[in-house]
Amino acid sequence: MMRVWVRALAGKPTVAYILVNVEVGMENEVLDEILRRFDKAVTEARITYGEYDIVVRVEVGSIKALETVISGIRSIEGVRRTVTLIAV
Repeated sequence: MMRVWVRALAGKPTVAYILVNVEVGMENEVLDEILRRFDKAVTEARITYGEYDIVVRVEVGSIKALETVISGIRSIEGVRRTVTLIAV
């Protein structure tokens, strides 16, 4: 089952892609929790196949806000690790 969630935000200068690895079978639960906690920052989130289980696109007003999102995602049960790519 393919899940896609997209929302456009205007005026947010910092864009990043967060690649998330999760425990086997936890993809939907982790994605739901990311969307619940960070609904204002997340502009797109997809479950993927391959090296990473979830790709999350965020738009925030500062690097400090990005750090808050990343730390929050890392604290979600089932998240093994993250890789963050800041768009320029």
